[in-house]
Amino acid sequence: MQRKDFHHALKIQKEECIGCTHCMTICPTEAIRVSEGKAQLFENRCIDCGECLRICPVNAIIIEQDDFNQIFEYKRRVALVPSVLIGQFPADVKATDVYSVLMDMGFTDVYEVEHGVDILAEKARAYIDEHDQQKPLISAFCPAVVRLIQVKFPALVDNIILLHPPLDVAAKYYKKKLLNKGVPKEDIGIFYVTPCAAKIAAVKSPVGEEESPINGVINMDFIFNRVYTNIRRGYVSTPGHNLKHQLSPEGVLWSLTTGEADNMQGRSLAIDGIHNVIEFLEKVENEEVKDVDFIELRACDESCAGGVLTTTNRFLTVERLKKRAAIYREKDNHENNDDLAEYRSFLDAKNIGIKEITPRSMMKLDEDMAEAMKKMQRVKEILQLLPEVDCGACGTPNCTSLAEDIVQQRASINHCIFIQRILEQRGELSKEDTYDIMKSIWGQEKFNKNC
Repeated sequence: MQRKDFHHALKIQKEECIGCTHCMTICPTEAIRVSEGKAQLFENRCIDCGECLRICPVNAIIIEQDDFNQIFEYKRRVALVPSVLIGQFPADVKATDVYSVLMDMGFTDVYEVEHGVDILAEKARAYIDEHDQQKPLISAFCPAVVRLIQVKFPALVDNIILLHPPLDVAAKYYKKKLLNKGVPKEDIGIFYVTPCAAKIAAVKSPVGEEESPINGVINMDFIFNRVYTNIRRGYVSTPGHNLKHQLSPEGVLWSLTTGEADNMQGRSLAIDGIHNVIEFLEKVENEEVKDVDFIELRACDESCAGGVLTTTNRFLTVERLKKRAAIYREKDNHENNDDLAEYRSFLDAKNIGIKEITPRSMMKLDEDMAEAMKKMQRVKEILQLLPEVDCGACGTPNCTSLAEDIVQQRASINHCIFIQRILEQRGELSKEDTYDIMKSIWGQEKFNKNC
């Protein structure tokens, strides 16, 4: 069951926006326009990658999260934490102290997301072997990348591996574990500490599923600040968390760049950074990439360590997690226990498989194919009239976007300043008309300067 609309964690605060176009020009899916001096979001194009949030000079873009007090609606309050949360803290902060403070904050259980990734890797390798005709196969780990493929590269949706990422599997597994212990379903609340906006969107409107097993999402920067403040002040009252089921070294590194690719067979590549991902997917779509079995694609630079909701420098986070993995590798005492066996029996087709992922092309100009073809031809005709300098003065990212908006009746050709000059010379447009047009795009304030 595919939802008609995407949920978006990224929100534009109109009262703060100055209409500077930074977000519009950097958006990888051309999801932002400027109208009346404010940024406007085309929601079905947005993939919640967070690039707009990173670049906004006035913090007019925010990421919404669930109210933390929501956790107290449940008797068993489970904090699902990714390994990158531990990587946020200096080396002298123990993972056990982080877990203890989380429990002091109100959680009854703390569970790291990447438990069982060794088995997930086995399942992924088997999937790749079984789908040899669809290579290169693409990881479904990063929800921003999955949405990117849906809206910008719809021809590649069949290349996505239809297996749940560790987050969903961990949530289902831990809930099942509590149910087996006799905890009533209504008493269990699963809350994910997220490093990015895309995972919030994936929880609120999951792709390939009707609903998520996760009850709420809490931003990592909020959790980090609360936890680190308590640790520095010595407010760690709950006894140290039991780490008998610690992650494997592969689990520690799974959410970093090459975390998946290093565990796959055959020729595997890892690409991070949303614009690098787009460039590479264009090559895949054009069949320029040959003999590749598996592609790990992550929207953020250094993957989850570079998520927009992380606090620590991403390169320091990567260094810390690599050291943590090395320590675990030396101890060689990770999940060689009953927990791993339980995970293996739990990960059957029902609990690990994703339903079909459907394309949602942002290039679709009309639901009716014949009408869409007519509109596409009209876009080409309009482009011949436009200067194709992609200046953005029309309030759209480029001339192609303006042509598409004109065809969709969201804009007019005289929004282009070059067309305005031509029409003025012909006497078909007055200076007052051009002033009104630009004011409708950029707002009155930008024309109130004392020159």
